[in-house]
Amino acid sequence: MTGALRRNLPSVFFSLLLNAGVLFGLALLQRAVASQGLDLMLESVFSEEIPQEEMTRDLELDTAPAETLNVIAGGTPSTAVGAAAQPAATAVNVQKAAVMKELSIRPVVSGLAVPSDEILAEDLGEGEITGEVGAMVEGYGAAMGIITQEVVRMMRQGKVTVVWLFDESGSLADDRKEIRENYHRVYEELGIAAKQDGDLKKGGGDQLLTVVASYGAELHEWTARPTADVEQVKAAIDRVPVDQSGQENMCRSIALVISNYKATAVRGKRKLAVIVVSDESGDDGQFVEEAVAQARNARAPVYFLGRESTFGFPYAHQRWVDEPTKEEFWIRIRRGPETPFPECLQWNGLHTRWDVQNSGFGPYEQVRIARETGGIFFVLPGEETTLVGMGANDRRKYDFLAMREYQPDLLARPAYVQERNSSRFRTVLWNVISTLNPNEDKLLFSAHDPQLSLKNEHFRLLPAEFRQDALAEVGKAARSMNLCQVAIGELEAIRSLRAQEASLRWRASYDLALAQLYVFRLRLYQYLLAMDQHANNMPAPKNPKSNEWNFWWGGKPIVPDEQQFDRLAKAFQMKMTRDEYLEMVKTEETAAVERMQSVVTDHPGTPWAQRAQTELNLGFGFNVGDRLWDPSGRRSEASMRVPKL
Repeated sequence: MTGALRRNLPSVFFSLLLNAGVLFGLALLQRAVASQGLDLMLESVFSEEIPQEEMTRDLELDTAPAETLNVIAGGTPSTAVGAAAQPAATAVNVQKAAVMKELSIRPVVSGLAVPSDEILAEDLGEGEITGEVGAMVEGYGAAMGIITQEVVRMMRQGKVTVVWLFDESGSLADDRKEIRENYHRVYEELGIAAKQDGDLKKGGGDQLLTVVASYGAELHEWTARPTADVEQVKAAIDRVPVDQSGQENMCRSIALVISNYKATAVRGKRKLAVIVVSDESGDDGQFVEEAVAQARNARAPVYFLGRESTFGFPYAHQRWVDEPTKEEFWIRIRRGPETPFPECLQWNGLHTRWDVQNSGFGPYEQVRIARETGGIFFVLPGEETTLVGMGANDRRKYDFLAMREYQPDLLARPAYVQERNSSRFRTVLWNVISTLNPNEDKLLFSAHDPQLSLKNEHFRLLPAEFRQDALAEVGKAARSMNLCQVAIGELEAIRSLRAQEASLRWRASYDLALAQLYVFRLRLYQYLLAMDQHANNMPAPKNPKSNEWNFWWGGKPIVPDEQQFDRLAKAFQMKMTRDEYLEMVKTEETAAVERMQSVVTDHPGTPWAQRAQTELNLGFGFNVGDRLWDPSGRRSEASMRVPKL
């Protein structure tokens, strides 16, 4: 092999692959028209299967009230993860001092720090202060304890009205139950605080009043008026329904409930605070600044009991089982991203992402509201047995100190876009992300490309039908590979700008995206080989009752034998020997692995490293298997009952 050929192996190889996709499509079409029974050579179809994993850990709750209270200033300026600008006063890191004592896999609340009198004098939600954006807690019991301390701090300055605002999604039903069971803790600990603090004794029985409200498509209130009766509060929580629309208008509901109680709070000289309980980021993120403005105008801190966002991606999936048929469905919910717009690929090389890898941060809308209003975003643990998708059984907590260097930018979206557009490095990366986006999401993207969605499941079993199904994907596959090749070129062209990028987050996103694209090319190539091999050998199904073929990630890479190489060489018009060809592929595979390993090395203890390691673990190859799918047709019936979460 000549030196020139060695230097140009990757570009020559993948240019051949791209041209072959078109040639193969024409050949496949010709043979399909000529005969439904003839053997057929497949050269390029792309797909994937996601392993269905689930979590099995039980939520551990501490429902016993504390015997003493240490007060923390959760609404004081914070340098915690996610801060986008300098605070207006001396920084106090509540997350590190009060919550993040353990910095390994499962951070717990312990050793709550008592701040100085000067810090205690600062008030929540006074407009110029910054809230806490990533307090990690072990469960609702721990979160309720910290909320109690926040309420006590506000009550030292006057009477308080707290609005509990629940989302009405079906996925939050268990969480609402936990809140109800833990609510007594607030009043029991307030009683302890009153015995310790003479200032709290002066407020009387109405010093703390509670409102219970909920939202889906609309806002609903379940207490006739603010109440101090614990049983009334519990009964109101029990009345929160499941909204069947699937809409969660969180931002507008926050703005509306604050508007509803602002005047009453002012007349009664009461502080107003809102506690939002939601496992999703909401469907009206375009109104996040309206919620921020209303809360700041009312000097009302907004707290969140929520979940971590999906890493660089708007969605996650939850398992739902139809009881009559026992059929399982994966329902998409909105839970991210952690930034105003995604900074990671939305595509996995074959179709939209199906992973639920956590980001280490809360959803952008919730964290921004908490930060801008002086509240706290409580990142609850990931014990969600219904969460499904790649990574569902690995909901790890990242190292706090490492993640401080990868803080998400929490600017308002227009300011974020302006800042992103001022950098060629960030602009090119964003253009690649938005171009390779298969999802319709009007909030985050102006357009999407449905042709990027390629199938890997449900290929019909009979040879002629299988070939027809494969043919339908050939054109999309060749086009996807071409887009992948172009994107690599665009990212390689800005490599020199990486050193000038100040943000480690943007550097990491660039490193991961580029490494992924090289790996995606090779996976697509391996899928091509798997489809060709299967079409030409067409083995009998292992299960005689099977009715479909599926192609799943995780197999060993295929090394073409002489017959397969001859087919490829003819289709690609390759002028090289089989040994030269295999050396070329091996060189490219080695380089792709090294690129991905460098992401793990350069960004340890972060979601970027975890994602890179996942890609390495998946490898390049595919497994082909047969399956009996919905033999009775019950799944179609069950699909009519799938709820909207």
